[in-house]
Amino acid sequence: MTCTEKTQLFGKERALFVPSGTLSNQLALKVHTRPGDEVVIGDGAHIANYESGAGAAISGVQFKVAGSGGLFTATDVAACINPSDYYLPQTSLICLENTHNRSGGRLFSQTDAEAIGRLARERDLPVHLDGARIWNAAVATGSSLKALTRYATTVSVCFSKGLGAPIGSALLGPAQLLEDAHRYRKMLGAGMRQSGIIAAGALFAVRNNRSRLADDHRRAARLAATLAQRTAVTVLPHDTNIVVVQLASGTSASAVAQRCRSAGVLVHAIGPSALRLVTHLDVSDEDIDRACDVLSECLSTA
Repeated sequence: MTCTEKTQLFGKERALFVPSGTLSNQLALKVHTRPGDEVVIGDGAHIANYESGAGAAISGVQFKVAGSGGLFTATDVAACINPSDYYLPQTSLICLENTHNRSGGRLFSQTDAEAIGRLARERDLPVHLDGARIWNAAVATGSSLKALTRYATTVSVCFSKGLGAPIGSALLGPAQLLEDAHRYRKMLGAGMRQSGIIAAGALFAVRNNRSRLADDHRRAARLAATLAQRTAVTVLPHDTNIVVVQLASGTSASAVAQRCRSAGVLVHAIGPSALRLVTHLDVSDEDIDRACDVLSECLSTA
């Protein structure tokens, strides 16, 4: 995908190709903040929980959680924005995640996102959207990428995840911010002179794999319904291609994940008693049947 194609899809001035969504998010933190600043995020946000503490190490920022379960409102954000007193950290950025990974691929309400965008403009604050799975949100809601991201100053998107490219993400936003991000990308050792082979996979994924995301959502829904019917797990609310299940009290998620792995089904323990299951282009209807059988057996012996 060319820079022009990316910016037309999302309505942003510039796009910067990067190896990973983590780097894209961290570049956004770097260009929007100064050391000591505070960033408003949702509960369980990827940018704070799954990026090796890079926000503190690279940009020197701290995080304040708004709302619960990963989703939040403009009212929640307003309560998190610090007054401009010199002894308080300066609130300098609001970060949203759509879809929200840890809560089970949940969709961030567009009404809430737009309201947060209006609040941010009133308070002269930028908004960064971690849109690693924004393609899933677009398919699930029937909305355009431009509509889903119009409130955000910068947007991180991922070409692997559900789209299935082997590697690659991008940061989109205003030209001057992306110029700064380009410099920081080089500073962090992520300049890619031989990026054509990586970009080719991303281009193929965007042009060929977007419409099939609905199949992942359908399979995830069937997986969730079957597990809820056949096992004692609690299936958390889900909207797209991620299913999070809460196991019965005393059941070890890591032990169940290991038993599943031994039986040829990969699941991820995201807590002492919670598993994350993700559908993608390498998972067929037959694979869903197999996963349900294996999980049912492993959970029955847990």
